[in-house]
Amino acid sequence: MPRLPRLRGRELIAALSRAGFGVLRIKGSHHFLEPPDGRRTVVPVHAGETIGPGLLSKILADIDMDAETLSKWI
Repeated sequence: MPRLPRLRGRELIAALSRAGFGVLRIKGSHHFLEPPDGRRTVVPVHAGETIGPGLLSKILADIDMDAETLSKWI
């Protein structure tokens, strides 16, 4: 299994957008994303901070995606 990439919130949102996810709404620094099939996740966007590996793995679990699939969209 490949290692999880180090991404900032905006980079992760851009990758997920290329994978078909759209931003439903934004509340503060949290962006709520959903693809047409109904899976949902929340991505925090804090300036200059990378998303930790634990949170990134939780986000990927929410959307049923693995690190290898995510790396194709980065």
